[in-house]
Amino acid sequence: MKNDDEKATLLKLISVETDQKHKGSHLTRALAVIEKVALSERPLTPTEINNELQLPKATIHRLCQFLEDEQFLQRDLEAKRLIPGLRLRQIALGVFRNDQFRLERTVVLQNLSEDIGETCNISVPDGMQMRYVDRAESHWPLRMQLPVGTKVPLYCTSSGKLYLSTLQEGKLDKLIGSFRLEAHTSNTLTSQQALKQELDQIRKEGVGTDREEFLEGMVCVAVPILDQQQRFFATLSFHAPSSRLSLEEGLGYVPRLREASAELSSLLKEESH
Repeated sequence: MKNDDEKATLLKLISVETDQKHKGSHLTRALAVIEKVALSERPLTPTEINNELQLPKATIHRLCQFLEDEQFLQRDLEAKRLIPGLRLRQIALGVFRNDQFRLERTVVLQNLSEDIGETCNISVPDGMQMRYVDRAESHWPLRMQLPVGTKVPLYCTSSGKLYLSTLQEGKLDKLIGSFRLEAHTSNTLTSQQALKQELDQIRKEGVGTDREEFLEGMVCVAVPILDQQQRFFATLSFHAPSSRLSLEEGLGYVPRLREASAELSSLLKEESH
């Protein structure tokens, strides 16, 4: 009887251990899929994701569908490939806001704000908008109130247009085609042709501008922040009342913006190691 009890206990332990390993393997596979999509320079099909993972075809499709259902992944505009979904982007934003280099990032922003004399921001793409994730306020009593967490349109802001200018032509055309180009001010570009011409210029110069297109009386200038693979990650910008600083004067600060952007990119590289 004792031997039977010992066998039963052993079988139970083996069963529990096997079940835990089985669950762990599913978690590991799901994380591997998320990692592949997050680090890719372009949207991926399940087959492309599976090139290195080498999972059974049914398994990779089931995993991708599960992660899509849970909003960790989502389909691109062509509905054929996968890109980071809402929940994955929220995680990335949370990590960015609370990482160990937050103090260093704040110092870079504050120094930039003091040199320019205006409010400086870091923004990231968030669906069909840009979201402010960090900022350093100017000391002027008159300043625009766009706190961290604020979302702004892509097509009429310096950061949004800069991001759009980095997209491949096919994706850009579909995205612009889905916009309702509503006029926020008399300067807002409300035709697709005018917007695309503007984006062509931004692509050549690597500088996004807002000539009072989103808010009356506010001008903005933005440059990209690149990740360790030299891909677009976020934008670094400043905005100012046009009564205090013209856009032409603001463009004179582009070299200082690029210097600060390079510092922020270096922090991203350190964080990845």
